[in-house]
Amino acid sequence: MATLNAVLAAVERHIGFQESRGRTVARRLQEANALPMGAPGVAPELDVDDFIYLVIALAADTTLHGAPSAVVTYMALTPGGAVLDAGAPASIPRNAGHALIVWSDRALHGDADALHGDKIEVVAGWPELVIHTAGKRHRFVMAGADASAWQATGHRRSITLNGAALADAIRELFL
Repeated sequence: MATLNAVLAAVERHIGFQESRGRTVARRLQEANALPMGAPGVAPELDVDDFIYLVIALAADTTLHGAPSAVVTYMALTPGGAVLDAGAPASIPRNAGHALIVWSDRALHGDADALHGDKIEVVAGWPELVIHTAGKRHRFVMAGADASAWQATGHRRSITLNGAALADAIRELFL
């Protein structure tokens, strides 16, 4: 567990999102019960899942009031837009949230150096998340959507998170 202040400082230092923006987004997530509030005189403590929620909310580049719903939307994206039922193999991540938790668990308990070439791309124009690993792309979009096509007209805006920076922040905070 890490305090909210430590998480915000690590996010600014390793990933580059300003602490002031992180604090306001974190407050909105707390108001929506997506992050822990803490108590009078006790700083909120975040776990790795909370850290991922906050980073995705910042990378989604959404309005403050839209941050909590954006995180829920991005975490629910499915691999390739597939509609997965209970009979799908367990090796297939059910959604982007599950894939990000597995990725962060590898950063924390596995070989973090193996993740240093990875990138996590969060598309801001429409709900899409892409995890770039060693020569592969794992694209997550809304269930039923065509992952090989743009989901809207206009420019595709995205923020790419460096895997090394994200893994270093996770290890600094939670080891």
